[in-house]
Amino acid sequence: MTGFLKRAASRVRSRRTQLALAIRVTVAAVVAYAIATALHLALPLWSVLTSLIVTQMSVGRSLKATTDYMLGTIGGAIYGGAIAVLIPHSGEAHLLGLLVLTVAPLAYLGSLNPSLTSATVTGVIVLLIPEMHHTSPLDSVIDRLIEVTVGASTGLAASFLVLPSRAHRQIRANAARLIDLIAGAFSELLAGLTHGLDNDALHRIQDGIGAAVTALHAMGQEAERERATRLSSGPDTGPLLRTILRLRHDVVMIGRECLVALPANVQTRLDPPLSGVREAIAGHMRAAAAALRDSASPPVIDPVQFALQGYAEEVASVRRDGLIRSLPGDVAERFFALGFSLEQMRQNLSDLDRCIAEWSATPPARPVQPAT
Repeated sequence: MTGFLKRAASRVRSRRTQLALAIRVTVAAVVAYAIATALHLALPLWSVLTSLIVTQMSVGRSLKATTDYMLGTIGGAIYGGAIAVLIPHSGEAHLLGLLVLTVAPLAYLGSLNPSLTSATVTGVIVLLIPEMHHTSPLDSVIDRLIEVTVGASTGLAASFLVLPSRAHRQIRANAARLIDLIAGAFSELLAGLTHGLDNDALHRIQDGIGAAVTALHAMGQEAERERATRLSSGPDTGPLLRTILRLRHDVVMIGRECLVALPANVQTRLDPPLSGVREAIAGHMRAAAAALRDSASPPVIDPVQFALQGYAEEVASVRRDGLIRSLPGDVAERFFALGFSLEQMRQNLSDLDRCIAEWSATPPARPVQPAT
């Protein structure tokens, strides 16, 4: 029973962000409905739906959703109300013509500016509700604006007050998860040098990293929006996100260099130092991810330095023995490109350590210079 409770508690902690969102959304919907009912609004449904739309995973995202939805609603209500008031109409044929005149420009505007996508829905509601409930277009505009304002205000207030979640804080967990993904892909790709990899294998190994990068950068924009409005404090997210993106590019380059396996005689010589490089870099990235997640000091990079030095020394020995001269041109080119990519990755790992030190407010350990 104790083990079950510990597992359940661990599962709950791992999903606390999602659970907090569920609670915020529920509170926002209930409060929005209560306020709309107390104000005797014509359609409390729209207040509830608006509160659901603007209550997002983080405060920054909720702020952006509220701003966009309110802008779209105001614009759509004004345009749809103007069409209904200024163009006399009677009968279904006239109403269909006004519907086209309302939807087409607003939909086009929404396609140009995604922030205004709600304008089309609002314009249609303002145009059609008077026909369904026998009210004036002006009353429809006013009701719609009040309903949306109630829902948006309630959702935004819930995002601030009910278990608030800052995007800046979420960056840690998501960046750490992405670094772990990159570490796993790097380890598997470097192991593929012994037998070569096809494009399907490359895609399988790197599957999910691209989507995680996109999601992380979107969250970075939310975090910077919070910082700009002083809703959260902390280091600039830009350097960390750019460094992780460069590590992602390093892995992509290494994947291209692993499409052709090294010749057996070269493999025999380079497999031990490459195994050391693989373990050192992958281990360093996983330790860096854990440090970022726990706000701890970055790991020392010395094992990576020494592993790359051992690999470079063995490469120099292989070249002295003339094993590279017998390689086909494309294989030799990939061989030298691999060394460049590994060195570039070492530099990016040093940058990652500096970013993690900034996020943990502790200086990175000074690396030991390898013996020459």
